[in-house]
Amino acid sequence: MKEHPSGNTLSVSTYTEDSTVTPFLDQLEDCQYLTFMLNHEMYAFGILKVKEILEYGKVTTVPMMPNFIQGVINLRGEVVPVINLAQRFNLPAAEVTKRTCVVIVEVVAKDKTQVLGVMVDSVSEVLEIQPQDIRAAPAFGARINTDFILGMGKQKDNFVIILAEDKVLSVDQLSQVEQVFDNEFSDILADERKDE
Repeated sequence: MKEHPSGNTLSVSTYTEDSTVTPFLDQLEDCQYLTFMLNHEMYAFGILKVKEILEYGKVTTVPMMPNFIQGVINLRGEVVPVINLAQRFNLPAAEVTKRTCVVIVEVVAKDKTQVLGVMVDSVSEVLEIQPQDIRAAPAFGARINTDFILGMGKQKDNFVIILAEDKVLSVDQLSQVEQVFDNEFSDILADERKDE
């Protein structure tokens, strides 16, 4: 078992096997990945980008936002946008259950750091995947836009889709989200702080 910085304890599996080294290894920051389920498929974020994992709770709906923005949450006084990853990938969205989570990740765009919540069906575990076990994203046949995929991590007989966190929302979309939050949500945040 391994303790995540959020205090959650997750099991760690190791997979190693001789394989070809891919040409994009310089993009891989570490060997540990937080895996999660989305529409019956396993995806992963690099563990260094994950700040914490939250149970799905109160999300405030935001008007005039792209359909994949589920809303915002108040994370210790900060307004954090929550992305519905299934809708972002044009996949059928699952029902919210007890296992639905919001993974808080940090992305860097144009030298600016943005904290985002990513809504997933369930969080699985932290896997250790060596760089030599990661393949480049397929040029075709993926269920999601290959721009979102950093690589495919080999896990026994299956692959884990490793996502490029900074591509899940484009820089322009981050700016649009931030502008709406600055204009419309300072009052909501002030009200929520009074209620705490």
